Amino acid sequence: MPPYDPSAFPPFAVTVDLVVLTVRSDALCALVVRRGEPPFQGRWALPGGFVRPDEDLGAAAARELSEETGLCVHDPGDPSPAPGAGAHLEQLATYGDPKRDPRMRVVSVAHLALAPDLPAPRPGGDANSVRWAPVEELLSPETGFGRDGEPPAPLAFDHARILADGVERARSKIEYSSLATAFCPPEFTVGELRRVYEAVWGVALDPRNFHRKVTGTPGFLVPAGGTTTRQGGRPAQLFRAGGATLLNPPMLRPEV
Repeated sequence: MPPYDPSAFPPFAVTVDLVVLTVRSDALCALVVRRGEPPFQGRWALPGGFVRPDEDLGAAAARELSEETGLCVHDPGDPSPAPGAGAHLEQLATYGDPKRDPRMRVVSVAHLALAPDLPAPRPGGDANSVRWAPVEELLSPETGFGRDGEPPAPLAFDHARILADGVERARSKIEYSSLATAFCPPEFTVGELRRVYEAVWGVALDPRNFHRKVTGTPGFLVPAGGTTTRQGGRPAQLFRAGGATLLNPPMLRPEV
């Protein structure tokens, strides 16, 4: 076997980008940061950054999220997550267009993170500011996204495509998996779960049909043994996520 010569191949960098989704005020929102450095300085982008030479991709994703926003997530395989860090984290897709980054050839491994109504994040790293924004505004093809009187513009790099892919992943996965409960607190009502589906899918659902489906799907929900009036009105029964990861039958999206 001839000796391997790394210099015979052009070098390129690897980054991680994060599609962080939550439901705030009954709307599906994503985390975006205003870039503090070139390229695209001043433009809004998904949080992320370069992978270090000695770093695993998952570790890089967790580090970048913490450095740029102050938020933490945990992998669902972690047996002892930190208190309050109840987010779902998974790899989304890889993006390698040679022209996606003007600095050099950069391949990005995007990750999808889902969590309940997360607190206001704090900026850090090379992020000038950071905020939650409705997905509908971020992906607007007509105007782009802008805040505080600034002119609207598309997200930096190819982040609009990455965000759209992450949103579609979330929309499709809550059809056949129990992933929608990742948007809920540990104990939640059927009404709160329904509002998650409505926010992610962007449709209104019939409350009675929804209640019948989710409580009749084996392993989806288990009673938590209490009630709450936090949504107003009569006390509503509290549930927790059951042990099922796949839903049978699935919760199919209504055709719009």
